[in-house]
Amino acid sequence: MTGFTHNGDTLALEAAAAARSAFHAVERLRTHGTQGRGLSSGALDVLIRLNAAAGVPGPAEPGTADRTDRTDPAAPAGLTVGELARAGGVSSRNVTGLVDTLEREGLARRLPDPRDRRAVLVAVTADGRAWLEEFREPTERAMAAVFHGFSPEELGQLRHLCLRLVENQQRIEQYLGRPQP
Repeated sequence: MTGFTHNGDTLALEAAAAARSAFHAVERLRTHGTQGRGLSSGALDVLIRLNAAAGVPGPAEPGTADRTDRTDPAAPAGLTVGELARAGGVSSRNVTGLVDTLEREGLARRLPDPRDRRAVLVAVTADGRAWLEEFREPTERAMAAVFHGFSPEELGQLRHLCLRLVENQQRIEQYLGRPQP
């Protein structure tokens, strides 16, 4: 890498390569865990967001709080495709395909939005909640194994640094005038 840079400083390039390698390692583990269960990692992400929107205990996903009022039992327990896309940082077209898959598997359903006749909400089904519950324990064991030897402080710092990378990338996209997915 030294020959690639003008000043010989390869630290940022090495950090980028390490972040990319770490992402692929975790993604391979996630993909391995969903194999045989019929869901891609993208569909799993959508299902987790829908479960959080349903008010199921656990941390709320970013981008879901605007639709889910956990104190109002009459509030819809679903999200629009657009909300799911924004929360996942992907296109609505991509999410539509993932929702189609979840519906085919009986893990999610589309419902009319009582607040907007033109909109449709996507909600997790009882089968979707059961699927996630079955998937939870092996996932927790796998994450414990892949992050073995990390202290809670190191994991917090890693999370913080990764989120800073995402924020920097989003700022660059805005500067370049490119629309975000």
